[in-house]
Amino acid sequence: VQLQASGGGLVQPGASLRLSCAASGRTFRHYVMGWFRQPPGKEREFVSTINWRGSVTDYRGSVEGRFTISRDNDKSTLYLQMDNLKPEDTAVYYCAMSSRYSGVLTKQSQYDTWGQGTLVTVSS
Repeated sequence: VQLQASGGGLVQPGASLRLSCAASGRTFRHYVMGWFRQPPGKEREFVSTINWRGSVTDYRGSVEGRFTISRDNDKSTLYLQMDNLKPEDTAVYYCAMSSRYSGVLTKQSQYDTWGQGTLVTVSS
């Protein structure tokens, strides 16, 4: 399976971006998907997760209410809508696929396939 993340860029504080993650090579619709990020000089951290059906989601506290995770199983694509971006959201964002179809999965070890990352820079 391959995951291809895209949509990153340089934006000003308060702006919006939508990240996409296209999956190929495995049945996307069966599995929990997640977004993680790695800020400059820091460890990679959990951002958001969504179950196979899209009915259960979870977010890290600092992005709750600003970010929205979603998925289109027909297009095998995961999304992360990011609104009201802040400088502290600057990071490389990674999408990840688990081998599980349910559960709120917030640990990196619960995911076995990773995309290559897309850089989001929030700066004035």
